[in-house]
Amino acid sequence: MSACEWISLRSALSHFVAFRGAPQSQRHIKPLHWYVACRLVVEGGFHPDEIMPRPPFRVDGSPRQPVLIHDPSLGGAGERTVYGGLKTKDVDVVVTKEGIGPVLAVSCKGAIGAFRNLTNRMEEAVGDCTNLHIAYPPLVCGYLFIMRANRAEEIGLVRQQESSQQPVRPVAENDVALDESGQPVAAVRRFHAALRELADRRGIRDDVSRYEAISLALASTRSEEVGEIVSEFPDPGSALRFERFFDTVYRQYDERFVYAAPDLRKVTARKEWAKASEAFRTTTLTKMDYEPRSDES
Repeated sequence: MSACEWISLRSALSHFVAFRGAPQSQRHIKPLHWYVACRLVVEGGFHPDEIMPRPPFRVDGSPRQPVLIHDPSLGGAGERTVYGGLKTKDVDVVVTKEGIGPVLAVSCKGAIGAFRNLTNRMEEAVGDCTNLHIAYPPLVCGYLFIMRANRAEEIGLVRQQESSQQPVRPVAENDVALDESGQPVAAVRRFHAALRELADRRGIRDDVSRYEAISLALASTRSEEVGEIVSEFPDPGSALRFERFFDTVYRQYDERFVYAAPDLRKVTARKEWAKASEAFRTTTLTKMDYEPRSDES
């Protein structure tokens, strides 16, 4: 699990939910990095060479009609080390433009339990965002936070390791995200309220501790819907709904690096892939929850 793969959101979150190893390894969240990186290419129109981890695509054809080809051998690994105002920072997914520097950065974080101890996550989120924006005020920063949707009826449940039959610790009361009625517990609601205050940075002169886009999502643990996002939370009106995240990121990027700087448009404009692109004829695309950015979109 080292090279970036073109996978669906459900595949990424199914791995997150099922993973029983040490969270410190980051193996539970790596597939989400891949999903984000690939979506920024297919839907976002960013060149795969500009993204780290490098998505498994190559670009052929003319600059006016680029053809996107899925090439698993080109998938890369790793994180981009970004110069920050306080210290360097390894960021999960970064788009870098030649001659400009990092223009878009997405941090992917996850919690599988111990939801009463989310204060440290908030401090980390504020610090990382501030550090990056001090050095790069125009940088579009996104924050994706996924929580395993452990339910109250799972308390005491002992799950099995992925690679062995050795049991892990049972689900504890502190690990529950949804109560008996299916509603988020107080700790999760408070975390949502706190994250909401860190979202929606609109301009480069705005508060450097705010993110341009934030999403908070619960990944279902139920066997029939494992890896699906729990649709009931956050509320439909919440700015932290997952389905709003990428649209917000693209809009903020375009406003800053394309419309506000027309002289740089040849470098910054997002690509529209040829509708006849080989990547769009693969079965992989049919599993995605987004549409490609094509010349007939």
